[in-house]
Amino acid sequence: MSNTRIAFIGAGNMAASLIGGLRAKGLDAAQIRASDPGADTRARVSAEHGIDTFADNAEAIQGVDVIVLAVKPQAMKAVCERLRPNLQPHQLVVSIAAGITCASMKKWLGAQPIVRCMPNTPALLRQGVSGLYATAEVSTEQRDQAQELLSAVGIALWLDQEQQLDAVTAVSGSGPAYFFLLIEAMTAAGVKLGLPREVAEQLSEQTALGAAKMAVSSDADAAELRRRVTSPGGTTQAAIESFQAGGFEALVEKALGAAAHRSAEMAEQLGN
Repeated sequence: MSNTRIAFIGAGNMAASLIGGLRAKGLDAAQIRASDPGADTRARVSAEHGIDTFADNAEAIQGVDVIVLAVKPQAMKAVCERLRPNLQPHQLVVSIAAGITCASMKKWLGAQPIVRCMPNTPALLRQGVSGLYATAEVSTEQRDQAQELLSAVGIALWLDQEQQLDAVTAVSGSGPAYFFLLIEAMTAAGVKLGLPREVAEQLSEQTALGAAKMAVSSDADAAELRRRVTSPGGTTQAAIESFQAGGFEALVEKALGAAAHRSAEMAEQLGN
């Protein structure tokens, strides 16, 4: 990325996170620019990261190598159609908009090389994970550029089939909310067991953080880690058996299936 010039179309939270991650990795501010219709947003991003900002998308993409589309899915069609006359064939388009397929973007942009990404909100803390899919027009160098871009805010995993992004959306895109729900439920249960709310909340949050760090840093998979902390006849076994008796695994499978189905539905709706 040392010589790559990047333009962000849309300078909201996710774009600002990516810009911050790139700057932290040493990319010069002169190589990054952003456009946004909001004057306050442009001023904030410019002040925080030292980059040039524009009100005009067409002006922002002049002379860049990578164009990151960081706009709301509902605005994507209009943004793409207005960009199309100003695009150069070599420019890589990276979309982080949920639910917009490569086929739709090709229809609106023409035959540009496109990488479609599904990041998640922990990217705002540079602890994200993103699924990436590249069209046939994307070169090896451009794949590397997209990889480095998304790796600036976490880890980036390539997919062989675009439809797998629906599953990525279900697992990691929507996933943070599932863990927030569990923390919320554990906190409420702790309060019912007699703990002060702030104590129950801190216990639940720190336990979630510690468990996630153990899972990431260990060579063992989650099932093995669970077995290691579940003593026969102990408190953990009692809780796990209660979860399983309530159909915990089946419920998780059903919930993620609903999310993936909705992701596919939204792609169809937004692509028209």
